[in-house]
Amino acid sequence: MSTDAIVLLKEDHKEVRRLFRAFEGTDEDAREVKADLVSRIVEALTVHTYIENEVMYPTVRKLVPDLGRDILESLEEHHVADLLCAELDVMGPDDERFDAKATVLIETVGHHIQEEEQDWFPKVREALGRKELQEIGARMLELRSTAPRRPEQPSSLKKAADAIFR
Repeated sequence: MSTDAIVLLKEDHKEVRRLFRAFEGTDEDAREVKADLVSRIVEALTVHTYIENEVMYPTVRKLVPDLGRDILESLEEHHVADLLCAELDVMGPDDERFDAKATVLIETVGHHIQEEEQDWFPKVREALGRKELQEIGARMLELRSTAPRRPEQPSSLKKAADAIFR
């Protein structure tokens, strides 16, 4: 198993895309199947964004300052994904917004993955050596075992969302 940070992140992306396709291919009436898939998506994204935010982004920002703007944009995209995950995590599959919110999450994260893999990762690979990427990946693997599996639930977020839809 490679410890190259970019390889590890691409493996996460591959798994997330697989879960996205499974959700999109599930019959509309299969509510419990969709709920299980969303739970798995939320967990995968929570772990992924955590290790990227805690290890990959700060390290690359320090070592490759020219990518600072890209990193800030990625952090904001993670923030949006984290908010959607937190909302989905407390929703039931019978909520009228469940499918719509999951679809927005899939579209948002799909765009983010595409940008990372086509634009950002090649720049990082060019700027950092193999040894550095393996060291970053090793730290990410260490952190993965203790990373949160469920998103944080800020009470103000839930209250604001509830107020909007009442």
